[in-house]
Amino acid sequence: MGVQHVLAMFGSTVLAPLMMGFDTNTALFFSGVGTIIFYIVTGGRVPSYVGSSFGFIGVVVSATGFNYVPSGPGNEHTDVAVGGILVCGLVYGAIGIVIYFLGHEWIDYVMPPVVTGTVVMTIGIHLSTSAFKNATATTFDSWMAFTTIMLISLVSVYAPGMLKRVPILIGMVIGYLIYFGVGWSGHGPAIDYTEVYAAPWFAAPKFVKPKFEAQAISIIVPVCVVLLAENLGHIKAVGSMAEQPLDKYLGRAILGDALATIVSAAGGGPGTTTYSENIGVMAVTKIFSTLIFLVAAFIAIFLGFIQKFGAAIHTIPSGVFGGLSIILFGLITVSGARIWVENEVDFKDSRNMLVAGIPVVLGASMQTTLKWGNFELDGIGLPTYAAILLYQILRGWDSIFNLIQRKKKERAMSLDSEQQTAVV
Repeated sequence: MGVQHVLAMFGSTVLAPLMMGFDTNTALFFSGVGTIIFYIVTGGRVPSYVGSSFGFIGVVVSATGFNYVPSGPGNEHTDVAVGGILVCGLVYGAIGIVIYFLGHEWIDYVMPPVVTGTVVMTIGIHLSTSAFKNATATTFDSWMAFTTIMLISLVSVYAPGMLKRVPILIGMVIGYLIYFGVGWSGHGPAIDYTEVYAAPWFAAPKFVKPKFEAQAISIIVPVCVVLLAENLGHIKAVGSMAEQPLDKYLGRAILGDALATIVSAAGGGPGTTTYSENIGVMAVTKIFSTLIFLVAAFIAIFLGFIQKFGAAIHTIPSGVFGGLSIILFGLITVSGARIWVENEVDFKDSRNMLVAGIPVVLGASMQTTLKWGNFELDGIGLPTYAAILLYQILRGWDSIFNLIQRKKKERAMSLDSEQQTAVV
């Protein structure tokens, strides 16, 4: 079972650091360490695997100017990126502590579904430009991107059983093999394996010391809103499947994820989040044991020490990588819309239309950063703040009045229940 969860998380855990220019071995190592931290903080009550978060891709690329190249040198400004991620983890952890002591009801007041859905959608749309560039670098890359997209799509719909739960991994492997075969036969560009031959079989992951720069921090910190939305959805989804409400563990889950992010960033790894891919595995197997995730964590830590494995992952061609990116960023975009649908956001209300529409357009069109001294906002940070502020400005006094009335009613019902219990 642990191996199944490793396969489920593998595609996303190694692709996210590739897109940010981080070392994949380091990412695998800290995904395992982060899962163990999450298990300890939640007391083993919340079944979840913690892996590399896609929420950080856009902001890290904006803060560092990284662009993926197969077998390339990686991100030269990883230290600056992980410094921003570490601060984001601290802010996220502070939110977790507040939720632990005060509950999570206030989140709906500050960031209701129309806001969180907008922020998630903006990330996918903003990243789509880089995905398209990777997918269309050459004519051959375009064909390979199309092939990879179709492979993933067909597997996710038509594959039997557990294979349907790992379409990214299967599409990536088959697409890579096709590219290798075409290159080997001389009908296309060959894959460069120089770095794979040079890499040792076993060695410790590459650790990087964080460097703190105000500009990078201001760009990266807003991602904590996305992590919050992901964790909320994860807790509700797992609790629903297991038929056991897990809302009371939300504060601890967020704190566990935040600590995993802080530890990962402190060693040069990407930010982390709870994985929806592993929810699919639990849905199929109906096994919700948290011990299984500990097994998966130790497997990931072991893979982090196999340097040739990591070097091979870094040879993924641009065409295959571009196809994977289009799929993943498309899914992120639609996930934002799903938050709207599942929470029945009323788009007949002009306030919701404005709160959703303006940030999404900003995220789609803004490919540069806005600077005010040492403070910067990119195409993810600005829409995030815009959505939150717009909602608060446009919600109106009637909305605040209705919220107060609802709280009074809930308090009165709670008192009546206590009095009836006392009488009995």
